[in-house]
Amino acid sequence: MSHVAETSSYLSSLRVRAVSQLTDGMRTDLTRASTSEAMAVLFKLASSPSTAGDALALLHELQVHQVEVEMQHEELRQSRVELESALIRQTTLVERAPAGYLVIDEATVLCEINLAGVRLLGAASNDLLGRPLASFLSAPSGEQLQKMLMRARDGVVPETCELQLLPQAGAIRKLHATADREVSSGRFLLVILAPPSPG
Repeated sequence: MSHVAETSSYLSSLRVRAVSQLTDGMRTDLTRASTSEAMAVLFKLASSPSTAGDALALLHELQVHQVEVEMQHEELRQSRVELESALIRQTTLVERAPAGYLVIDEATVLCEINLAGVRLLGAASNDLLGRPLASFLSAPSGEQLQKMLMRARDGVVPETCELQLLPQAGAIRKLHATADREVSSGRFLLVILAPPSPG
């Protein structure tokens, strides 16, 4: 079923429900009119005793229209509440994940990063955003990152590779990373993890 047909079917269903709510379940055949047209006709009909019945029918049509709008408003409000709850849930999951989630652009500039990513890179979050991820990596790992992004750009299934961070306090640190392309923004989503400790 096409989107237009689904929308038309939904509006018809909404109208039937609105009529049912106003008429306690009795079916009524009502003609369609815009609200402004209906108000003008209602005023004209109400001013003459011979057309008072028509005025009542038109008033009923306006009531149905009002109930339709109120039902649409309530459904939209409920959808917004559900979407906001889902967004909060997903944001919390990403922020509390043990893996680092990074969004970088073509030049590897960090656009977004979660708390685990900040911890794994070993820098303050305000020092990270706007800086190229490559500036935290050894030269060979910077090249490896570019190859990984090229594969992601070409739609190749993501593979995990090892990236070596520049030493801090003499310690060499490595990360496992995978990259995928964000279709909507053209940026890249990187997932980084510390390799398991040798046990």
